[in-house]
Amino acid sequence: MAHFRLHRTAPLPLTEAWHRLTDWPRHGDVVPLTRVTVLTPSPTREGTVIVARTGLGPLGFDDRMEVTVWQPPTEDTPGLCRLEKRGRIVLGWAELEARPGPGGRTRVEWREELRLRFLPTLADPVLAAAARGVFGRAVNRLLRAGG
Repeated sequence: MAHFRLHRTAPLPLTEAWHRLTDWPRHGDVVPLTRVTVLTPSPTREGTVIVARTGLGPLGFDDRMEVTVWQPPTEDTPGLCRLEKRGRIVLGWAELEARPGPGGRTRVEWREELRLRFLPTLADPVLAAAARGVFGRAVNRLLRAGG
């Protein structure tokens, strides 16, 4: 499996950074060629199912995910969301964590273990580097976007 980790510090209050990171349909606005659909009713909670469809027209694949940990931040605890990837092609998990940072800023960590079925493990370093780049840009855009 390909592993990667991202760290960001955003000039946002904790709750606003959390909201931006977990506004699932907006992920489709910042990841190229991707549309995100939430299959379960709001609000997000354990058991929420999300599908990210990546591709052009009929050529693409679904990244089906389920929220297995949902702990929004409070004044005393960081926020943590764990998504289990359960698609036919994309497997693994992602964790998003947001905690208070210095000066009213928020520190964000994105951890992910990713596997593409049919891709040999020899390709894991390339997959990790590509995913780090794509998700790094996405996290930057989510945190910069105008709410």
